[in-house]
Amino acid sequence: MTDRLRVLIVAPSLDILGGQAVQAQRLLNGLATSEQIQADFLPVNPRLPGPFRWLQRVKYVRTIATSIAYVASLIVKVRRYDVIHAFSASYASYMLAPLPAMIVAKTYGKKTVLNYRSGEADDHLRRWKLTAAPTMRRFADQILVPSDYLVKVFRSHGLNAKSIYNFVPLERIPYRRRTILEPRFLSNRNLETLYNVECSLRAFASVHDQFPDAKLTIAGDGSERRRLETLVEHLKLDTAVCFLGRISNEKMDELYHSADIYLNSPNIDNMPGSVLEAFAAGIPVVTTDAGGIPFIVRDGVNGRMVEVGDYEGMARAIVDLLRDHTLAVRLADAARRETERLYTWEKVKAEWESLYESL
Repeated sequence: MTDRLRVLIVAPSLDILGGQAVQAQRLLNGLATSEQIQADFLPVNPRLPGPFRWLQRVKYVRTIATSIAYVASLIVKVRRYDVIHAFSASYASYMLAPLPAMIVAKTYGKKTVLNYRSGEADDHLRRWKLTAAPTMRRFADQILVPSDYLVKVFRSHGLNAKSIYNFVPLERIPYRRRTILEPRFLSNRNLETLYNVECSLRAFASVHDQFPDAKLTIAGDGSERRRLETLVEHLKLDTAVCFLGRISNEKMDELYHSADIYLNSPNIDNMPGSVLEAFAAGIPVVTTDAGGIPFIVRDGVNGRMVEVGDYEGMARAIVDLLRDHTLAVRLADAARRETERLYTWEKVKAEWESLYESL
């Protein structure tokens, strides 16, 4: 069809494996089935052509070269589309990725969606007073967020936002009902300070004292990896904890299938897709209550939740699940039902189409 609304999704590619990249690709895949929307993709991290690829291997030079290529691609491509949909994190990432996309879009008279996805929104809006809220008011026709939590955060700063939930591909993540729960744990967060994987590690160490055959797999990478590996050595958990590093989506499906309890202990968060994926896979979730997590996890209903940083509370919640398999199955079943009810493409497709058409 030639009369479909043309939407350009601007986001990280899967070369930067993280929640934004994963959700952007899922949205593109979903919109490929739409009769109203024609969606295309522009990466904020374009690969430079062959002779210049080496520039992206040099620290600092990489940022400059990639930014130049990114803005150039915006100037060339944005004019062809009706709506520019820019995914956004916080702080400098906001300045480098979605803001240029919205400025170029407005230069061409295009409509814009700022898809803000970071749990650090409140701090960003409060501390970056001159470059955050004012530019959002000026250049974003619609601020879109994945959770009602962020709607409240933006409202507290005088900005209107609309929420459309993250979704997971249930056809790719089969549900396994864990009637027998083994002490096999999974953590799937980037190894950065705000995700506080150390809290999960310390909770696991306490559980390991009671269940010596317990194993923890940590998927993800980041600046905290070496420090966390040192902590594992200090806790004498070398044979019980495995750091896998950066993992593809396909490999993650296997990890979800083989794990029996999912651990999530961030200090700051919004609506983690990894928790929804654990829900879909039937893995009981033990998490801290950072940011928007209480909007999707309800303690004792579809998961277990403790206060931020409370690794002792996490350990107690884990042991409760290991000793009460009926509780674990009840929580996992409820989480899967909620995923089917709220967090699938079929549930959000009409909201996305309506959003674009309303601009």
